Amino acid sequence: MGRKNKREPWEEEEEIIWVSKTEMKRDMEELQKLGEELVALKPSVLAKFPLDDDLRAAISDAQRFDKEAKRRQMQYIGKLMRARDPEPIQAALDLLRNKHSQQSIELHKMEKLRDRVVAEGDAAINDVVAQYPSADRQKLRQLARQAKKEQEGNKPPKAYREIFQMLKTLKAESED
Repeated sequence: MGRKNKREPWEEEEEIIWVSKTEMKRDMEELQKLGEELVALKPSVLAKFPLDDDLRAAISDAQRFDKEAKRRQMQYIGKLMRARDPEPIQAALDLLRNKHSQQSIELHKMEKLRDRVVAEGDAAINDVVAQYPSADRQKLRQLARQAKKEQEGNKPPKAYREIFQMLKTLKAESED
């Protein structure tokens, strides 16, 4: 009579990792959410992602569909994602998110600098000229005075916006 366990007693047991059904569903839902984020992207941005042809076609189809068809397509994208390594896709998505947050941080810094130019006047203008040598000191002083008058007179902030645009242009020139 044969043994049920074909393994010899001295052989090592293979380690079996049990995954609960709930954990598997959670993983599938995460992949489907990743797919939803990909569907929400513009095609020009999506072209930069490391996707194979099947997944790229499924995502472009999902972008065209509505309601129930889109829901089913999202499930299909989740299924396709299970057969692939999601790490490179997730890394590209994280990089994209980080790029947007970096841009907003830069804009906030520029807004603070503009506020300083209007509030402090020459001291802040000297800092701007030190940071961006191509800055027009006279134009900045003129705009700062106009912005201060606009604030005091509760007028539309035209000069205030011009200062921001000027700083934005200076920053772009310095990066080139």
